[in-house]
Amino acid sequence: MSHSNTVESFTLAPGFRTAAVACGLKPSGNLDLALVAADGPCSAAGVFTTNRVKAAPVLYDQAALAENAVGIRAVLTNAGNANACTGEEGIANTRRMAELTAYALRCQPEDVLILSTGVIGRQLPMDKVTQGIAEVTSKVADTAPLQAARAIMTTDTKPKLSTRQFESNGQTVTISGFCKGAAMIHPNMATMLAIITTDAIVEPDMLQAALRAAVGRSFNRISVDGDMSTNDTVLLLASGVSGVTLDSQTLPPFTEALTDMCTDLAKQIVADGEGATKMIEITVTGAQSEAQAHMVADSIARSPLVKTAIHGGDPNWGRILCAAGYSGAPLDQERLRLSFGDEAQRLLAVERGMPTDYDLARAEALFQGNPVLIQLDLGLGDFDATVWTCDLSKEYVDLNALYTT
Repeated sequence: MSHSNTVESFTLAPGFRTAAVACGLKPSGNLDLALVAADGPCSAAGVFTTNRVKAAPVLYDQAALAENAVGIRAVLTNAGNANACTGEEGIANTRRMAELTAYALRCQPEDVLILSTGVIGRQLPMDKVTQGIAEVTSKVADTAPLQAARAIMTTDTKPKLSTRQFESNGQTVTISGFCKGAAMIHPNMATMLAIITTDAIVEPDMLQAALRAAVGRSFNRISVDGDMSTNDTVLLLASGVSGVTLDSQTLPPFTEALTDMCTDLAKQIVADGEGATKMIEITVTGAQSEAQAHMVADSIARSPLVKTAIHGGDPNWGRILCAAGYSGAPLDQERLRLSFGDEAQRLLAVERGMPTDYDLARAEALFQGNPVLIQLDLGLGDFDATVWTCDLSKEYVDLNALYTT
């Protein structure tokens, strides 16, 4: 399996074209409308927020995929307005966006998926959106995926993109996509949007299974601030232009490559978390199940006390054990083993639930680095899970105290 994250050379999988324009949704005047269009009908899959307050495009896309998972032709994304908590008008505006895009691309409205991100509770200015759709559909071409990745950004400081390739029966299959996300990040999923493309031929049910497995080990393993949004969506479209058909035998390597690429994108989100100065990798081992390991790691990842200690370079291991203890997962305090750093620099701080005679200065040095690596062994079984998060800084508070103004 090969991979690439080079910004300058980034492309989507064969069979897809892109375009991006600024239609006035972002006060900055930056790009805010992106289109990914396929040359032909695509199999498609989606994973969406589990928040019970769902934005209009989430509801629209869920219904569209339930009815038409084999004929998707395009994904239109706007940034600067979430179109969430907007009632029937918001649903109607989403449908109108699909209709306008479909008319320009000469397909049906049900062939177009819609994504939105931005401030909640405001109606879309449809005059601006209508003009933007006219412009973006006229510019769609084989180039400009980087501009599309920039157009969907909100508080992100950089575009997030990734590509993987693997061999299937001697032929190359490409998986390539981009995402956005910097805050309101927490499973399941986060204030994030991701558009992933592949040139493989995959039946929708198999595509959905692969995507759900990949998201479960990537986008659902990150946290910035413990908040889950109303718009979170990951879409996967398969153009089939490679001519490579995936079946039950060849799906596992595809799922592995997809998971690897999604993990890369997920870690880019955490590294670009609002106000973040450090990425944190938390691995819990020795669990009785993967779910138990994930529950403990997730509890540590969303602890403000842990995140602020790491921001200050303070190896306050008591906060880590405390967060593990209130996770809700069954633990045996006397079996806990906590260490910091990678295998080459591993520092054992806690053994059997008690502090060791460790070198504090060395521990502080590990916590002042980036990334900060934390390993907690529960001593109960053979399962593990890894979660990625970031530190919590004053800048995060400043950004979110003034977000809507």
